Amino acid sequence: MNDPSRQWRGSNHSGMREFNARMVLDAIRSHGALPKADLARITQLSTQTVSLIVNRLLEDGLLQKCERIRGKMGQPSVPLALNPDGAFSVGVQVGRRSLEVVVTDFCGQLRHQWAQPYSHPAPRQVLPKIRQGLQRMQRHMGAQWERVIGLGLSAPLFMDQWGDLLGPSAHGDLKEWATLDLQQAVSEMTDLPVAFAKDTTAACLAELVQGQGQQLRDFLYVFVGTFAGGGLVLEGRLVGGARGNAAAIGSMPLSALGASPPPQLLQVASGWPLEQALVAQGHAGSLLHDARIVEPAYDAITRPWLRQAARALAMCATSATALLDLDAVVIDSSLSPALCERLRDQCEAALSHFRQEGIHPPKVLAGRVGAHARAIGAALLPLYGQYFPNPQTFRKND
Repeated sequence: MNDPSRQWRGSNHSGMREFNARMVLDAIRSHGALPKADLARITQLSTQTVSLIVNRLLEDGLLQKCERIRGKMGQPSVPLALNPDGAFSVGVQVGRRSLEVVVTDFCGQLRHQWAQPYSHPAPRQVLPKIRQGLQRMQRHMGAQWERVIGLGLSAPLFMDQWGDLLGPSAHGDLKEWATLDLQQAVSEMTDLPVAFAKDTTAACLAELVQGQGQQLRDFLYVFVGTFAGGGLVLEGRLVGGARGNAAAIGSMPLSALGASPPPQLLQVASGWPLEQALVAQGHAGSLLHDARIVEPAYDAITRPWLRQAARALAMCATSATALLDLDAVVIDSSLSPALCERLRDQCEAALSHFRQEGIHPPKVLAGRVGAHARAIGAALLPLYGQYFPNPQTFRKND
């Protein structure tokens, strides 16, 4: 279901043709298949304008007709839906522990996926793997590759600064990222236009389009992977920030924990310290992604991590809500879904440890996209840029 307070407004001015087409596509994306009359009502465009737009989108293959709706007053209506095969997009996610290359369709659904794990992201290994992944996707797509509109690229910012956390063996390799323009390097591998976003911003975009963003207008998005990071949605729009680093919650200091200098949130609420604790006890670090991690045999390791991580995230949620008046904090993860569920539950409980006077306590909700959110969000970047309404374009006043 959709937020009833969300307003869709277009313009009948001839110079707004592209924007109006985006409004029609966005209305269908948010509400599902709609007949022309409903599209006109929702977008506040004239019936004639909607008809012209729909005909063009049908001709371009971006919309498809559904079965007629009969049994109501007047002529049977024909709902219009997005055509999944109307356009495709490639997503490349460069993570701290793995590379993922995906293809999504016009509805944002995953069509093809290829992943390569590594201990740390050495550029001399990552770049050839990206090229290999793109070649694999092109082979999988065949003739449909002609309908790929762009490539979205996501990666952590300041990757060269995390060598000390990932260990001595990674330090030298990670320093190479300081002089590497990743977007330019990937652009040289393909004829597709390349868009870039911070990895957790991309994941937040996926949640905005396909998850809790369908109901929420203002939320902080938290993704717990090797390191924890965030994204921000305000008034239904993705907020990137002037330098593309909005909601960099991993860098938030946790002064309430008493250390001096205080630790950052990523040192406490990330998967990395839990992985290291598992390895120190003779277990495989990969247990982080296994359902068995919540079994009693591992409680002595997981309970302290859950307690500290949940309290750190609750502090972050309280501070962010005090600043931004959020509806909710949405938590997703690449870790075991069962472990992430416990983390969300304990985070919600930990909110009671912080005084809430003067603010509206945020809800703590589960992300709906899951472990592939960063790669799917990367693939959505070209679609978002080309087919979603641009908030900077002229609109009618509400």
